[in-house]
Amino acid sequence: MEAFAPGRRRRRRSWRWARAAGSPFTRAAVVLLLSAFVMRASPSVGYLIRLPRGFRLTQDTVKIVGSSDFPVKVYVMLHQKSPHLLCVTPRLRNSEMIDPSFQWHGPRGKIISENNTAQVTSTGSLIFQNFEESMSGVYTCFLEYKLTVEEIVKNLQLKYVIYAYREPHYYYQFTARYHAAPCNSIYNISFEKKLLQILSKLVLDLSCEVSLLKSECHRVKMQRAGFQNELFFTFSVSSLDTEKGPKPCADHNCESSKRLSKARNLIERFFNQQVEVLGRRAEPLPEIYYIEGTLQMVWINRCFPGYGMNTLKHPKCPECCVICSPGSYNPRDGTHCLQCNSSLAFGAKACI
Repeated sequence: MEAFAPGRRRRRRSWRWARAAGSPFTRAAVVLLLSAFVMRASPSVGYLIRLPRGFRLTQDTVKIVGSSDFPVKVYVMLHQKSPHLLCVTPRLRNSEMIDPSFQWHGPRGKIISENNTAQVTSTGSLIFQNFEESMSGVYTCFLEYKLTVEEIVKNLQLKYVIYAYREPHYYYQFTARYHAAPCNSIYNISFEKKLLQILSKLVLDLSCEVSLLKSECHRVKMQRAGFQNELFFTFSVSSLDTEKGPKPCADHNCESSKRLSKARNLIERFFNQQVEVLGRRAEPLPEIYYIEGTLQMVWINRCFPGYGMNTLKHPKCPECCVICSPGSYNPRDGTHCLQCNSSLAFGAKACI
């Protein structure tokens, strides 16, 4: 799944009259050139507690009513409290019941009210306090009741299929190319470390992190010209959000996708500024410099192993990463969704 951001027209790479490799001026110029852009980072932002865009928590979903005709699907975010699962049908919810008796059974057997993770209220509702993957599965409520004193006791079974879900893993993946020193030169390694430090500092206040995915040096044969050494960088920019960690910000501007968008803008500006500074230089170019037009960006939106998106199966939670096998998930064997293995178009979803 990838789509590349449109790039500007690539300049003719005729800048090959740089100073000789290893000269003190050259190495100093590279460091100063990169460091000049760090001062322009945006102010800090925080976090936002939110549900995926495809799932809206409304008053109607806080309490979920069962059905005697089919199992009711319920989606609970990992490590969060569940809605109230009522042991009644819509008709019984609006009726008086005499001497009702409620009993819940789940994947691990009978659920008692004193359970630490699941609670059965006095009115028969089932609530999970800290939902885990292993809690996913089929839950059945056995209801005994009478509508009048004279009636015989009636029995009813209501089934719920409860799925753990989590938000997708969003991040940007960038690639960029630099004119380089000879591929066996130590200056390329030093430059790589310095570049990552600067990029990390740019997005730090946005609670994002930069990770180097790949760095390679190649000799490139130029069109109608000789060879030149180039560094090929691939790095990712992701949010530092954790599902269990505190999220102190409640402003909509702190949303993870908004922070990532700001981080992307900062990085694109950083590379554009390198082109502008190099274009104004009167001195020979440094030995290592960014090649204009080579920055490309991919927006990645993937589910973690064992989770996937399926609009047909989960129409009520279309953008949720839902556990693939409720009741049988084993994080050690890395169970994957069958429909999450191919690369999809920009904005689509896939399992890692």
